[in-house]
Amino acid sequence: MPDLLIELFSEEIPARMQARAAEDLKKRMTDGLVEAGLTYGGARAFSTPRRLVLAVETLLAESPTVREERKGPRVDAPDKAIEGFLRGAGVTRADLEERETPKGAVFFATIEKPGHPAAEIVAEVLETTIRNFPWPKSMRWGSGSLRWVRPLHSILCILSDENGAEVVPLEIDGIKAGNTAEGHRFMDGAPFAVTGFDDYVAKLKRDHVVLDAEERADHIWQDATNMAFAAGLDVVEDKGLLAEVAGLVEWPVVLMGEIGEEFLGLPPEVLKTSMKEHQKFFSVKNPKTDRIERFITVANIETPDYGATILAGNQKVLSARLSDAKFFWENDLRVAKAGMDEWLEKLENVTFERQLGTQAARIARIARLARALAPVTGADPDLAEQAAKVAKADLSSEMVYEFPELQGLMGRYYAEAAGLPAEVAKACEEHYSPLGPSDDVPDGAVSRAVALADKLDTLTGFWVIDEKPTGSKDPFALRRAALGVIRIILAGELRLKLDTYIDAQLVLQKIGLNRVKATSGEIDTLEEVIDEISDHGVFGAAFHAVLERLTGRDDAPDVGDGSLLRTVGDMVPDISTDLLAFFHDRLKVYLREEGLRHDVIDACLELDGGDDLYMLVKRAEALGAFLETEDGDNLLQGFKRANNILTQAEEKDGVEYSFGADVKFAETDEERTLFAALDAGEAEIDAALQAEDFSAAMAGMARLRAPIDAFFEAVQVNTDSKLVRRNRLNLLSRIRGTCLRVADLTKLEG
Repeated sequence: MPDLLIELFSEEIPARMQARAAEDLKKRMTDGLVEAGLTYGGARAFSTPRRLVLAVETLLAESPTVREERKGPRVDAPDKAIEGFLRGAGVTRADLEERETPKGAVFFATIEKPGHPAAEIVAEVLETTIRNFPWPKSMRWGSGSLRWVRPLHSILCILSDENGAEVVPLEIDGIKAGNTAEGHRFMDGAPFAVTGFDDYVAKLKRDHVVLDAEERADHIWQDATNMAFAAGLDVVEDKGLLAEVAGLVEWPVVLMGEIGEEFLGLPPEVLKTSMKEHQKFFSVKNPKTDRIERFITVANIETPDYGATILAGNQKVLSARLSDAKFFWENDLRVAKAGMDEWLEKLENVTFERQLGTQAARIARIARLARALAPVTGADPDLAEQAAKVAKADLSSEMVYEFPELQGLMGRYYAEAAGLPAEVAKACEEHYSPLGPSDDVPDGAVSRAVALADKLDTLTGFWVIDEKPTGSKDPFALRRAALGVIRIILAGELRLKLDTYIDAQLVLQKIGLNRVKATSGEIDTLEEVIDEISDHGVFGAAFHAVLERLTGRDDAPDVGDGSLLRTVGDMVPDISTDLLAFFHDRLKVYLREEGLRHDVIDACLELDGGDDLYMLVKRAEALGAFLETEDGDNLLQGFKRANNILTQAEEKDGVEYSFGADVKFAETDEERTLFAALDAGEAEIDAALQAEDFSAAMAGMARLRAPIDAFFEAVQVNTDSKLVRRNRLNLLSRIRGTCLRVADLTKLEG
C-alpha cells in the first residue's frame, strides 16, 4: 500500500490561518479519498509560513470494484421504458436478466464499476480541494482562475512504496505536480527531489525548515526561557503569541534584546502590549521587581553576526514605538492628575449607541445604579458612585486610543495618579470583568457594584431598543454581559431582587430615549416612578402609586392612550419579563455546565419570581443533591402519584381538593401516620424555608418518604365511601402542597 505526500508551496500564509488550513486540507482530502473508495491507515497535516503539507499512510493502491444489482421495469413494459432503464444503467439488452417476482417477470441488471488507480483518484480529489479551498480570504493572480490565499508556486504530490515514488499526474492553472520541494527562502533554498515523507522532513530540516509548528514553538520557548534564565530573568508566558510567532518563521532563531532605560518606567502592561501588538516580541521581566526589562524576538534566519544586526534594527524600531507610548503616558498622567475632567467632557461628544445616547449619558445612568446597588454589594454608596463616574474616563485617553485592549487597566493607573481611593482605582480596572467564562469576577465591593451597574445598563438599554441576540448573532455581547451579572451575583453571594433594578433602569433608559420630545411633567413623573420602585419593589405598583398621586392635580401630565407615560406603563413590564427570562436562559446554560440538571433548575425558577438568582441557585443545588438520594427519587415518585390521582379526580369531579383533610376520618394506621408526618413536616419545612436553609428543607422532605410510601401501599384513595374518598383526596392535596413549597416538582422528569 503506498503512502501519499502532498505539499502546496506558496508565498507567506498569514500565521492566524495556518493551523486551520492544515486541518481543512486533511479533512477535505481524506473525506474525498474515502468517498472514492480509498481507505488509509493514518493522516497528518502540517503547516509553515510557505507550505501546507499532508502525509497519508498506507493508502489503498486502487479503489475496489463495485457490483450493484438494479431492478428494472417489467418484461412486458413499453420499449421506451426499457430503453430508458438501459441508458441509466449503462448496459445493453443482452445484459439484462429476467426474474419472476410477485408482480410478474421483471428485468434486472448487474452493474459493475471497476476500481480506479489511487493516482487517478488523488489527482481528482486534490484538484477539487485546491479549487474549493475555504480560505477566509483569497486572491487571484496572473491570468489563471485559481484563487489561493497567496500566489501558489508549486505542488508536490507523490505516491511512494517499497518500489519507489510516483508523481501523481496533475496540473492546475499551469502548475504541474512534481516530486521536488524547496527549503528555506534565504538559506539553502535550491529545489530537491523527494522520495517519501521521512525523506522530505529530513531534507527540509537540512535546508533550514522545521515542518512541525509544535516543534517550532517548543524550540522557541525553550531557547527563550534558557536565555532569560541565564540573565536571571523570566519570559512572560503568552501561548497565543507563541503560536503566532511559530507561524511566522520556518527556521526560528531566538534573540534577546535590551529595552531603553528611558522606557522602563512605563507600566509593564504598556510595554508588553506595545511589543506584542507592533513587533510580536515576548516580554522578559525581572522576577524580583516584576518590571519588564528586555524582550525576546524570533528571527527567521541565521546570520554571521549571530543576530546583532537584526537586534539593532529591532531595538531601533522598538524605541520609536515606545517613544510614542511614553509620550501618550506622560500626556495622560497630566490630565489624570488634574482630575480627569477633560476626558469626561470629551465623552459628552462620544456616542455609545445611536439611540442610547452618549457615553456621558450612559455613565450618569451607571453611576446612579451603582449607588443603588452599593448596599447590596457591601460598598460605600459614595465610593460606588464616584467609581462609576470615572471608570470609563480612560476611553478618552491617548493610551487607550492607541491600545483599546488596555481600557480599564489604564483607568486604574490614572485613578491612582489622580489620588482617588484605592477602591475606586480598582473598580476602574475590574468593572469590565468578567469578560468570559474563565475570567475572574471582581472581588471588591465597589468593583462589583460598578460592574453590575455597567452590565445591567447595557442589557436594559439594548432591550429597550429591541436589539436582542438572535440565534448565533450577538454583536453587542449581551449573552456575555448577562453571564457576567450571574457570575458576580453567585461569586459574591449577593442577595438582590433583580427585577427591581431592571425595572428602574428600563424607566431610566426610556427617559433618555424621550427626554427631548417629552414634557418636563412626563419626565418628572418617570423620575418619581424610579424613586418609587425602590419602595414598592416592582414597576407596576410604583407606576400606579405615582399615578394615584397625580389624580386631581391641575398640572398632571397626560396619561391617556398614546402618551409617553401610558406607553412606558404598557411596555416596561413586558420588556422586564423578557429580560428576566433571558437571565434565566443564561443561568440554565451556566448551571448545566456546572453539572446541574435543567429540569431541576426549571423546578426552582417559578418560586418567588425567580429574580433572586443566588437563592434560586442554592435551592436548585439542594434539590439536585436531594434527588440523587434514594429518598429523593422515591419521594418524587410518591409526589407524582399523588399529583396524578388528585389531578384526575379534580378533572372528573369538577372541584378542587385543597382543604378539609381531617385525621378523624382516617380509617387506617397508615393514614393517621401520614397525617402526623405532614403536620411535623410542614412545620419543619416552613421553618427551614423561612431560614433559607434548603438542605434542612430537603431533609424534612426526606422524612415524608416512608409514610407516603406506606400510605400508597396500604390505602385505596378512590374508595366507595364519598366522605373517606374526599378526605383522602384532600390528604393528597396536602402532600402536593407540602412538596410544592420547596420546588415545583411537576417540572421534574422521571
